[in-house]
Amino acid sequence: MNALPLAVVFGALALAPVSQSATRIKELAAIEGVRDNQLLGYGLVVGLNGTGDKRQTFFSAQSLANVLDRMGVQVSASAIQVRNTAAVMLTANLPPYAQPGTRIDVQASAIGDATNLQGGTLILTPLKAASGEVYAVAQGAVVTGGFVAGRGGNSTTVNHPTAGRIPNGGIVEHAPPSLTPGARIKLQLRMADFTTSARLAAVVNKKFGDGTAQCESAGVVSVAIPPDWVRKPVEFVAEVEGLTLEADRPSRIIINERTGTITAGQDIRIRPATILHGNLSIAVQTNLDVSQPQPFSQGRTTVTPSIAVAAKEEPAKDIQLKNGATVNDLVRALTAVGSTPRDIIAILQNLKAAGALDAEIEVL
Repeated sequence: MNALPLAVVFGALALAPVSQSATRIKELAAIEGVRDNQLLGYGLVVGLNGTGDKRQTFFSAQSLANVLDRMGVQVSASAIQVRNTAAVMLTANLPPYAQPGTRIDVQASAIGDATNLQGGTLILTPLKAASGEVYAVAQGAVVTGGFVAGRGGNSTTVNHPTAGRIPNGGIVEHAPPSLTPGARIKLQLRMADFTTSARLAAVVNKKFGDGTAQCESAGVVSVAIPPDWVRKPVEFVAEVEGLTLEADRPSRIIINERTGTITAGQDIRIRPATILHGNLSIAVQTNLDVSQPQPFSQGRTTVTPSIAVAAKEEPAKDIQLKNGATVNDLVRALTAVGSTPRDIIAILQNLKAAGALDAEIEVL
């Protein structure tokens, strides 16, 4: 088995922060009730170069017939060739506090047997929320992230040409339900943690006075708007979001065994442990020896297998680390003696099983 490049490990460890740094509350928490709203729609993409839905996709022809009927053109759905038309499902995210006239991006995905949406144009389509109310309309040229080149058996496909994007193709018609700051606001932590929740409340109380913020749980901090800020709730929220604190996160090591990538923080300590790791490789090779008879003889050709077994074991390598060594020190020591990423992954998992590593190991 070929060893994965060692540079992958160093590149992954370089992404880990050297030490904790202050983070704004804006990155750690969001105001309860301030969120995106998902929109959904069904529409038609026209102008395709013969790559649209086939006759078997009956709902495309029916939809096109309905559109033409609203424009005063009476035509039977069975008489329409829809090869230049494709039925698509539209999805979009409506941001909070979006006002009428705001433009949003729209995603279009073919739901029939269309093979390519490249060059198509979405005709006017309403976008609805889960309640069934129309909040936006979409229309425009579809930009695909892939393409199809060639014809028949001599063709190639790159990415997914049956899904595309309409940049700024949606226009908001109605403002979504949004939260109006009242006497109290609730901050929801993006990653629930008791320590971070307590620190957040302490930072807010230090800035605006004791009793302003109160922890309700590991994921929610309730903040009362002080009397001086009652008439300026938006400015108060902006002040709170600008405060900084050191977030507390559980130590975690991320391992991707498919690529041999290891991502870990440099402050993860290892308890005293002995590491002895060797390498044993066994190769089994079979050669077929062919014996040919002499010309014009009555003999037959025979094949005799010759099997050779070779075993090679490298001497075990001993690694000594100082007291208080981190995962980063261990990885550097292992790479210095020629260990592969797969060796390092196995050693980290064994350390976790032996109780010498307190960090969580997540395998992708």
